[in-house]
Amino acid sequence: VQLQASGGGLVQAGGSLRLSCAASGRTFSTYERGWFRQAPGKEREFVGAIRWSSGSTYYAHFAKSQFTISRDNAKNTVYLQMNSLKPENTAVYYCASRDGGIWSQGYWGQGTLVTVSS
Repeated sequence: VQLQASGGGLVQAGGSLRLSCAASGRTFSTYERGWFRQAPGKEREFVGAIRWSSGSTYYAHFAKSQFTISRDNAKNTVYLQMNSLKPENTAVYYCASRDGGIWSQGYWGQGTLVTVSS
C-alpha cells in the first residue's frame, strides 16, 4: 500500500485546510485509515481515524471539535478537514493505514507540513 498525503501549507490562525491522503496498491484489506501529526520537538501523536468498512470515525480528544475525517471510496482517498487552526496545530501531518495490527506495523505516507501563523 502506498499513501500520498497532500494539502499542507501555510495558513493564518483561524483559517482552514483540508489534507488529502490517496492510497494505491493492495488496499482491499484496509481496516482503518488514520491521521497522525508531529510537531517540532514533540513525539508523533494520533489525530483520528476512519474505519474503512463502516465509515465510522474516532478522534483524539484535542481533535474532536476542530478536525473532521472523511473519505471518498471511489478515489480511495481520506481527508482531514482542519478548522479554526491555531499556531499549536503546526506540525507535519501523516496519514497511515492498517490492516488490523497496530499503526506502527501499518503503512505510512510521507507527511505534509502544516504551518499556522499567528
